[in-house]
Amino acid sequence: MIPIIKPFFGKEEEETVLEIMRSGQITRGKWTLKFRESFKDYVGVAFCHTVCSGTAALYIALKAIGISKKEDIVIVPSLSFMATIDAVIMAGGTPVVIDVDESYTIDVNQLEDAIKKYNPKAVIPVHLFGQTADMERIKALCQEKDVIILEDAAQAHGAEYKGKKAGSLGDLSAFSFYASKNVAMGEGGAILTNSSYLDEKITNWIEFGDHPALNLRITEFQAGIGYWQLKRLEETNEKRRKIAKIYNEEFKDLPGLILPQELPNRKHVYHIYALRHPERNKIVEKLIENGIGARVYYEYTLHQLRNADHLPCDFGERCSRELFAIPIHASLTEKEVEYIVDTVKKVIMEV
Repeated sequence: MIPIIKPFFGKEEEETVLEIMRSGQITRGKWTLKFRESFKDYVGVAFCHTVCSGTAALYIALKAIGISKKEDIVIVPSLSFMATIDAVIMAGGTPVVIDVDESYTIDVNQLEDAIKKYNPKAVIPVHLFGQTADMERIKALCQEKDVIILEDAAQAHGAEYKGKKAGSLGDLSAFSFYASKNVAMGEGGAILTNSSYLDEKITNWIEFGDHPALNLRITEFQAGIGYWQLKRLEETNEKRRKIAKIYNEEFKDLPGLILPQELPNRKHVYHIYALRHPERNKIVEKLIENGIGARVYYEYTLHQLRNADHLPCDFGERCSRELFAIPIHASLTEKEVEYIVDTVKKVIMEV
């Protein structure tokens, strides 16, 4: 089976894990600091805090901006991993779900309607599958109405919008370093911001002292692995992009198959190579039978999942019936890519 996910590790990760074991300093050491500083500089922001998961990063970011009660409305897109909406609920706020557009990111036209109707405290644009949302239009709308922008950049390590990195485009951002991510630690997350005020608020939620806090630290092992993953991120992202280019060329004439698009002014890093087809379930089943780890992303929308208030989400609901993914990662060999291409073509024509 060709896996949908397979992190690429080199000698550097192995040697660093051994070094940490031998040192006896397995938490709050030099690797945690090195990763935090390197990631902050890579994204291009002033402050970075590492935590144990992307969900924790979203939760702490929401608490830092004051989300705590039902009157605190947070706009989220219909299509995302469930952590996006769950973090809002756990923080004590009320999520309102709006639709996505053809890029699978938040529908900015509907966002304008939602801001007028709900007067939200914050919006979470999700940079889904490795491509950023339309941040220029989102920022224009949010600045006019004093709405805080929390980027969910869990799937967008290295993605760009008009030359700026995902995670540097809003008021603050949350990342995940789960095993499937373009920077993979196994588990882990980060919160980034340019605001010294928000930096202090974030610190108070993850460092014991000023008020009750949570122990959400990563270990030295995670940070050491993440440091080297970040070092080769540009290289591994380019490999993903090359594979996506092959897929796009080979699949462009297949009937009924909708391919992902890299929109103008954006750099797509293909955390997920997401395809759409009305016969999605049959296709995924046949690909798995042929040894390809295809997977559904996502079979739910967030308003359906958590019974949340929402505007019409017709496109997101359609995507939940049609979207699926095939392997795209830096560990794929040329032979595996050829096999995936040939098998997808065969299966689509059969279906």
